Amino acid sequence: MAEVVSMADIEATALRLGIDISSVDLDAIQIPPGEDFGIKSDDDEDLYQEDGFEMEAGFGNIIVVDNLPVVPPEKFEKLENVVRKIYSQIGVIKDGGLWMPVNPETQKTLGYCFIEYNTPQEAELAREKTNGYKLDKSHIFSVNLFDDFEKYMKVPDEWTPAEIKPYTPGENLQQWLTDEKARDQFVIRAATFTEVFWNDPRQMMPDLVYRRQYWTEAFVQWSPLGTYLATVHRQGAAVWGGATTFNRLMRYAHPQVKLIDFSPGEKYLITYSSHEPSNPRDTHRVVLNIFDVRTGKVMRDFKGNADEFTTGGSGGVSGVSWPVFRWGGGKEDKYFARIGKNVISVYETETFTLIDKKSLKVENVVDFSWSPTDPILALFVPELGGGNQPARVSLVQIPGKEELRQKNLFSVSDCKMYWQSNGEYLAVKVDRYTKTKKSTYTGFELFRIKERDIPIEVLELDNKNDKIVAFAWEPKGHRFAVIHGDNPRPDISFYSMRTAHNTGRVSKLATLKSKQANALYWSPAGRFILLAGLKGFNGQLEFYNVDELETMATGEHFMATDIEWDPTGRYVATSVTSVHEMENGFHIWSFNGKLLYRIPKDHFYQFLWRPRPPSFLTAEKEEEISKNLKKYSKKYELEDQDVSLLLSEQERKRRNMLLDEWDAWIQNCKRLHEEESELRRQLRDGEASDEEEEYEAKEVEVEEILDVKEEVVPFDLDQME
Repeated sequence: MAEVVSMADIEATALRLGIDISSVDLDAIQIPPGEDFGIKSDDDEDLYQEDGFEMEAGFGNIIVVDNLPVVPPEKFEKLENVVRKIYSQIGVIKDGGLWMPVNPETQKTLGYCFIEYNTPQEAELAREKTNGYKLDKSHIFSVNLFDDFEKYMKVPDEWTPAEIKPYTPGENLQQWLTDEKARDQFVIRAATFTEVFWNDPRQMMPDLVYRRQYWTEAFVQWSPLGTYLATVHRQGAAVWGGATTFNRLMRYAHPQVKLIDFSPGEKYLITYSSHEPSNPRDTHRVVLNIFDVRTGKVMRDFKGNADEFTTGGSGGVSGVSWPVFRWGGGKEDKYFARIGKNVISVYETETFTLIDKKSLKVENVVDFSWSPTDPILALFVPELGGGNQPARVSLVQIPGKEELRQKNLFSVSDCKMYWQSNGEYLAVKVDRYTKTKKSTYTGFELFRIKERDIPIEVLELDNKNDKIVAFAWEPKGHRFAVIHGDNPRPDISFYSMRTAHNTGRVSKLATLKSKQANALYWSPAGRFILLAGLKGFNGQLEFYNVDELETMATGEHFMATDIEWDPTGRYVATSVTSVHEMENGFHIWSFNGKLLYRIPKDHFYQFLWRPRPPSFLTAEKEEEISKNLKKYSKKYELEDQDVSLLLSEQERKRRNMLLDEWDAWIQNCKRLHEEESELRRQLRDGEASDEEEEYEAKEVEVEEILDVKEEVVPFDLDQME
C-alpha cells in the first residue's frame, strides 16, 4: 500500500516542478488499477470483496407495464391518464417518470410503458399489486421490474455446465463443545469491539478466544443451539462459526436489515426491514425474508405495509410486533405462524405455503403462542359484545386444526400465556374486573397438557388483589414462582403442580415476605433461582435453593440492567449496559451466589452466553450418572486439586515477583541516596550528617507540671493529742 501524501506535500512538489495546480483537471486523473493510495474505504470490505456479493442495481425504482392497449396519437393522452391514475395510488411517480414508447412508422403506442417511482419499495409494491390487473377483457397487465429485464438479458443463449469444485471438508462447528475443561463461551460488545471469551472461573478471569473491531453495525445474536453467531450490516446479515477462528459461513442479502431471528432448530433465518414511505399518508413498507441458513437461499419473502404486521407480539420497531413469525413443532422447524386480523396463518416449511392453502379463522383473536415441544397452538380471544360473549383460551392441534381444549373466561381485562419448557404445562394469567368494574384482580388457569382431556386448575393467591409483578416456570420441572404485591417490597411465592399424595393438584410450597425483587431467573437446570431487584432496587440479588427452600447467598450488582444464566446452570452473569453511563461491565457469579470476578467495560452493549444443544444422553443414562456421581466426580476432584496447586504455585510466583520488585525499589532508593550525598554535604556547609557515627545519642529528662491545685485541709486538734 502506498504511503498517504498530504495536500501540503503535493503543493510543495508542484511548486518545485513548476506546475500550477489550479489549472489541473482533477476529474481527469485516473488511479492505477488496484491502488488506493492508503485511503481505506469506510464500508465493510469483507461484505463487498468476497464471494461476489451483489449490490442493489441502479434501476430498482422503475417498472415495465406490458399488455397495454395499442392506441393512435389522438387516444394517447387518455391512456396515459388512466395508467397514471392507477399507479399514482401506489406511490409517487417522478416528474416525467411515465414514458410510453411509440412506433415511429405507425405513430401508435407499442403496448407497454415505463414508470419511475421515487423508491424501489414503491416499485416493488406496484409490481405486486398490479401484476395481473385486468384493465378490460383483452388487456391484463404484466408488470416486471426493469432490473429483471437486465438480468434476463445477460442469460447466455447456450447452456454451459457449471464448474464442479472439489469437496473440501469444513470446520467442525461443534468443536467448542469438546473443551477439556468443559467451559462455556460468551460474547460481549463494548465500544467498537466484539469479543468471544471462555468463561474460566477457576482462573478467576475470562480467556479471550476471538476479538474483532467493527464486526457488526447493530448487534450480535447466537443461534438457538449455539452453532452460529450472527452479525448485522447495512447490506444484510452474516453468520460465523467455529471454536476459535469464527470464519464467515454465509451471507444473506437484505439491505437496511433491522432485526433477525432464527428458527429453533437453526435451519432458517428471518430478516426484517422497514422503509419510510415517500407519501406521508402511507405507512411504513415492511420486507421479511426467510433464508435457508446453510445455503443462503430465500425460501419465502413477505412484503406489505406495517399495519399488516402489528397484531400481537411484544413490540418491535416502527410499531411492528416482533417476532412476526413464531415457530412450532419443536426443533424440527416444521411450522411457523403469524397473526392477522381474525386469522392465524400457519405455514409448513416443506413448501412454505399455508397449511390446507388457507388460514385458521378465529374471530377477534389477539394473541397466540406455540408449545415449545409439540405442534399445539394456544389462542386467546377477548370478550365481545360488552361481555355477552366470554373471552376464551383454545388449544389447537396442527396440522389437523383440531381444537383439543377450550376454556371460557368471564370479566377479563387482559390475559397472558406462559408455557413450561417441556410443554407439560400452560399457565394463563387472567386479569379480571371486580363487580364494580373499577379495579382488577389476578388469577391463574393451569393446563396439564400431557394428561388425559387436559384438565384445568384455577389458582388464586391468598390475597387475590395482589398485583402480579413477575411469573416464571422452573425449566424442565413442575414448579413455578410468582412475585406479587402492591408494596415497595413485594412477596415471592413458590408453587408445585404436584403434592406428596396427589400429583394432580397444585400446592403452595412457601412465601417469602417483603423481598427487594422484581424479576425471576431460574437456573436452566432448575432447582435454583435468582431473585433480582433491577431498576428501582439497584441490583439486589438473592440466590435461592427451591429444593431446600432456603437462601444460599445475597449480593449486589449496583445498577445492574441484565441477568443471564449460562446454559449449564453453573454460573450466572449480571451486567450494566450503556443504558447507564456509569458502572458499565459485567460480573460472573457461581450458582450459589459467590462472586467470581468483575470485568469493567466502557460503552458496554451486550453480554450473551453461547447456547448449548440438548444432550444426546437418554433420561435413563442421566439418572444413572446422577446415582453414580461420586464415582465420576473422583476424576474431576483430582483435576480441581491440580488446578488448586497450580493456582497456589501461581500465587507463590506472584508474591515472589512482588517481593523482587520491592527489593529492586529499595536498592534504587539507596543508590539515589548515595548519589545525592555530596549535594547534601554542600547544603550543610560541608558537614557530613548522613553517617550514623556522626550522631551522639543523649537521654534528656524533661519535667513538666501538668496541673497546680490548691486545697484547704481541715486540721483536727483532737487527733494531734
